[in-house]
Amino acid sequence: MTGFLFELTFFLAAPVWLLMIFAPHLRVTERLAASPLTVLPILALWAVFAAPVLPELWAAVSSPDLDAFRDLTALANGAGALWAQVIAWDLLLGQWMYRESRRLSISPLLMAPVLLLTILLSPVGLPVFLTVRALRTTGKKEHPAPAPA
Repeated sequence: MTGFLFELTFFLAAPVWLLMIFAPHLRVTERLAASPLTVLPILALWAVFAAPVLPELWAAVSSPDLDAFRDLTALANGAGALWAQVIAWDLLLGQWMYRESRRLSISPLLMAPVLLLTILLSPVGLPVFLTVRALRTTGKKEHPAPAPA
């Protein structure tokens, strides 16, 4: 059962990711990406994973220690809880990146690989996006709007 729930964690996030990457202009995509509620089902799975290993989880996060995290991830539910937390965080991060890209009119063709990179390796995807965002906003500052007459 734990294996199924582990896999389900990603599949709950996948539809939002697919919409942001492949259908960025749809109204449903914009509405979903604007809602933090998209992570609630994933957080529910986090709770299912975390409940049986709460003492180990609390020990690992309240007094961070490499051995405590190693022990936690050796437990199926511990690894599942950490996975669900990563999936939820990555989804919220991806939604913010999507919304920022829309606000700044960054091409969906550029954002698709950036979002895909974020799904797989958010610590790489986020700096790539921040660089694209900085270049986009710097470009806008170089060409100020004309003053009203």
